[in-house]
Amino acid sequence: MKSKLLIAGFIALATTAMLKATPNPQLNYHVDRFADIEVLRYDVPGFDRLSLNQKKLVYYLTQAALQGRDILTDQNCRYNLAVRQTLEAIYTNYTGARTDDNYKGFELYLKQVWFANGIHHHYGNDKFVPTFSQQWFDSQVRALGAAKLPLAQGETLDSFLATMDKVIFDPTFMAKKVEQGEGKDLVATSAVNFYEGVTQKEVEDYYASIKVPGDPTPISYGLNSKVVKRDGKVVELPYKVGGLYSDAILNILYWLSKAKEVAENAEQASTINRLTEYYASGNLRVFDQYSITWARDTESRVDFINGFIEDYNDPLGMKGSWESIVNFKNEEASHRTEVISQNAQWFEDHSPIDDRFRKPQVKGVSAKVITACILAGDSYPSTPIGINLPNADWIRAAYGSKSVTLENITEAYDIASHGNGFNEEFVIDEPTRELLEKYLFITDNMHTDLHECLGHASGQLLPGVDLSVMKSYGSCLEETRADLFALYYLADPKLIELGLLDNPDAYKAEYYKYMLNGLMTQLMRIELGKDLEEAHMRNRQLIAGWCLDHGRADNVVELIKRDGKTYVKINDYQKLRGLFGTLLAEIQRIKSEGDYNACAALIEKYAVKIDPVLHKEVLDRYAKLNIAPYKGFVNPTYVPVTDAAGNIIDVTITNNEGYAEQMLRYSRDYSPLTHPISK
Repeated sequence: MKSKLLIAGFIALATTAMLKATPNPQLNYHVDRFADIEVLRYDVPGFDRLSLNQKKLVYYLTQAALQGRDILTDQNCRYNLAVRQTLEAIYTNYTGARTDDNYKGFELYLKQVWFANGIHHHYGNDKFVPTFSQQWFDSQVRALGAAKLPLAQGETLDSFLATMDKVIFDPTFMAKKVEQGEGKDLVATSAVNFYEGVTQKEVEDYYASIKVPGDPTPISYGLNSKVVKRDGKVVELPYKVGGLYSDAILNILYWLSKAKEVAENAEQASTINRLTEYYASGNLRVFDQYSITWARDTESRVDFINGFIEDYNDPLGMKGSWESIVNFKNEEASHRTEVISQNAQWFEDHSPIDDRFRKPQVKGVSAKVITACILAGDSYPSTPIGINLPNADWIRAAYGSKSVTLENITEAYDIASHGNGFNEEFVIDEPTRELLEKYLFITDNMHTDLHECLGHASGQLLPGVDLSVMKSYGSCLEETRADLFALYYLADPKLIELGLLDNPDAYKAEYYKYMLNGLMTQLMRIELGKDLEEAHMRNRQLIAGWCLDHGRADNVVELIKRDGKTYVKINDYQKLRGLFGTLLAEIQRIKSEGDYNACAALIEKYAVKIDPVLHKEVLDRYAKLNIAPYKGFVNPTYVPVTDAAGNIIDVTITNNEGYAEQMLRYSRDYSPLTHPISK
C-alpha cells in the first residue's frame, strides 16, 4: 500500500547530521504556486555515482514511466483527455491579453487539471469550479477550429463544444471523482472511468459470480479492467496489448525491453519479463508471478514500480490506477530500514493484537530508503513518501513484501517548509516546538518506515476472509492499521536498543504532530462544510478522534483554548501509546475477521464528519500563513549523451524545467492515447 502522508505545511527540521536535509544550493526547489497547491523540485543526489549501465537503466525506465501518463488521466474520468487537450490547445494558441480575468481563470483551471490528472481535485474528489465564463471558453474553442481539437470521427464542432460545456461548467455532471457516501450507488455516482453503464449491484454480482470460493491464492479480481455492459451482459474490458490502453502499453513495453538489456542481474531481468508478459496478456495470474518475482529482487540497486497498482480511486476498492516510480537505493540511509526488517518477527510477536491474528512466521520483509528518479501516473505530481508492495495478502504471507521510503522527496518537503510560521501558529508551546525541531524529521521518517515495512506487512486474515467485503472502507481501514502499528512501536524501547533513535522521548515529536494533524491541521485542506473523503485523511482523523474520545477519563489528550485559539495538549504520552495499541488490536480484529459492520460504524463515527466551528478556525488561522495545503513536484529530465555511432556513453540530469513547460512537453512527447494538438 502506498502512503500519501504528505508533509505539506509542516516544518520538519532535523538536527541529526545523518538525516538532516541539506539543500542543493544550485537547485531552486520552488517552481509554481496556484490555488491550494505549490509545485516543487526534488534533487536526485548520487545519480552521478551510478554506473553507466545503471544510468541507462534509469533512463529507459523513466521513459517507460512517462508513457503511461494518458492512462491515469483517462482512468480518472472518461472526458479528461479531451478536456486536457482542448485546454492546452487554447493555451498554446491564445493571442489575447494574458491579464484578462477570463484568461487568468482559465490558466488557473488548466494548472489544476494538470496537477490532478483530470477535472477533479486530486485529494478532495470534487470537480473543479472554473472562474472563467462559458462564453469566453466557447469563443476560444470556436476560434481554434475543428482541426486543432480532439473531435471523434464524425463529431461536429457544435456537438463537441456542447459536451465540453457540460463537463466543465455543469456542477452536477460528474460532480465527484470517487463517491463514498453511505447508502449511495458508489459506481453510478462516481466519475472514475472504471465502470460504464453498470450499477454497483451489477458489478458486485458479477465479481461474486466469478470468484473461486475458498481460493487460498485469489487473483486481484478486476485490478486491470473496465466493467461495462454489452448486449445486456456485464463484461470486463482488460487493459492489455490489443485491449484498452493498448497504444500506451506498447510504448511502455518498448522501453521495458530496452531496460531488460541493461538489467543489473537475472532476477531483475526476470521481473521485467514477467511484467512484459502481464502487460501483453492482461492475465492476473501472471501479475501475481510478477509481484512475487519483484518482491524477491532485493539485490538490485535500481528499482521501479510500473502498472495498475493501488485501488484508492475505485469506490469499490478493486481497480488499480496506473502509476510508476523509478528509484535507486540510498545505501547509507537504508541502514535503519534494514535493521527494522531484520527484526520484523520481534515486532510481530510483540504486537498488541490477538494471538490468532499474528503471523507465526514473517517471511521476506525487505525495506530500503530510496532516491526517487521519476514520478509518474498516480504518483505525479502529488506523490507518496512510502510504498509497501505487493498488496495481495496471500503473497505477503507466503513470499513477503518490499517497502521503500522516498527520502529525497521528504527532504524536498522539509527544505521547502523552512520558516513558514506553521509551528509558531499551531504548536502549543516553545518546549514542544523545540522537540519537533529536534526530532520530527527522523521520527517522521521512522514512522513511514514502520508503517510501510512492518505495518502493512503485519497480521494475518482468518481462513476464508475476503477483504472485498469492506468495499469503500477498505483503504481507510488498512491505512489506519499501518499507522497505528507505526505509532505504537515508535515509543518502544526496542528502537533505542536497535540504535534507531538516541532519545527515549524522541517519539513524542511524532505523537504530537500526528494528533495535531489528525484533530486539526489537516482540515486546512478541506473546504468548509465538506466531509473527509480521502482514505489517509480519514484514517488520521479516526485515530486522533478515537484517542481523544477514549482518553477523556484519564485526560490523556485534550483540545484547549488560549487567547481564543484551539491547541492540542498531550498530558500523558505513554497512555496515548496504550490507546494506540488498544485501537490497533480492534482494527486488526476487524480486518482479520472481515467485520464490515464494525468497520463501517467506526469510520462513519470518527473519520468522516468535521466539527464546523473548529474547521473554520483552522482555515482562518492557516490563511494568514499563506501556505499551500498541497504540494507536488516537477520531474528532472534525463538526457542521454551519445557518441558518433549513437551509443549512449552517459546520462545527465537537467532540473530547471517550469511547471507549464513540463506539462506541455509531456503532452507533446508522451501522449500515445491522444491526438496531437496541431494536426
